[in-house]
Amino acid sequence: MNKIIVYEHINFQGLSKEFTANVPNLVVHNFNDTISSLKVIGNPWVMYADINFSGPQTVYEEGEYSRVEPNDMISSMEMITDDLANPQITLYEHSEFRGKSIILTCETNLGYGNFNDTASSHKVQRGVWVLYQHSNRCGAMMVARASRDMPNYGWFNDKVSHVRPLLPGRSIITSEVLWGQKQEQVKSVVIDVLSGQNDTDHEQTFSTELNRVYEESDTDTFTFTNDSSISVGSKFELNVGVMKAESSLSLTNTFTVEKGKSNTRKKVNGVRVTLPAKIPPHTKLTVNVVRKEVDMKVPVKLTITTGSHSKVEYGEYRSMSGSSINAEFKQEKI
Repeated sequence: MNKIIVYEHINFQGLSKEFTANVPNLVVHNFNDTISSLKVIGNPWVMYADINFSGPQTVYEEGEYSRVEPNDMISSMEMITDDLANPQITLYEHSEFRGKSIILTCETNLGYGNFNDTASSHKVQRGVWVLYQHSNRCGAMMVARASRDMPNYGWFNDKVSHVRPLLPGRSIITSEVLWGQKQEQVKSVVIDVLSGQNDTDHEQTFSTELNRVYEESDTDTFTFTNDSSISVGSKFELNVGVMKAESSLSLTNTFTVEKGKSNTRKKVNGVRVTLPAKIPPHTKLTVNVVRKEVDMKVPVKLTITTGSHSKVEYGEYRSMSGSSINAEFKQEKI
């Protein structure tokens, strides 16, 4: 959800209103020249001193702002819906895109180079940019958009000293496990062999322990692709319960994944296997303790929504289970 919550007083106090779309005139909403603090969720917003998106501007990216400056001087608000990935802007020395130029793809303090107080026009190739009169994001400012090339800055000519691209809000990631493309391997593995032999004419008690405890485990793992654009710290949930139940896997339904941390969880339990207590006369008894191991792999479709834009990536969910343990008995006459 992309929205802004505005408050009557600083520190998020007083009356408040929530908006999810452009507001050309706050007078209509009885909140004109009233905003003193705000919270932005998702897309950045541009605030204007006058109605109909005119007058001096201020920009707010995702976050909480306990005090806005200037205070009580906002009359319209515009939500940025442009794609903010891979930003690029070209500044020109003269109006009408003439003279020498400089191409920027990241925040730049022009005071450190030879293009300070030089730009008089620009073209934005990608993203949304903020141009400042002074270094370190100070002074008057102008918002530059890809669909709104500026051929002449007017009074702002030869005054730009700092440029930065707006950052998108946190991405929302939704996952879809593609069970139709599941790959599963099942094998039985002997994890212990016990044997006893009775050469007498009488039934004998089995000399090995009557009960043994073995370890079972279930492991879930999620793997991102090497070129994943998902940023560190991003979280999402996989709903894997239904199909795992069908595959005799038993971990909980929801698996939370976070980029940058281990995306593996493991459950270990003890399983007790009871062995027969008696061996018939002239008989050899062999007990194989067998674990059924299931290795399942399935692709996961990830839809990454940033602001008003979405893209798709794929990862892999893998579940390995060894939770089914039983004993197989074989008797041979000797």
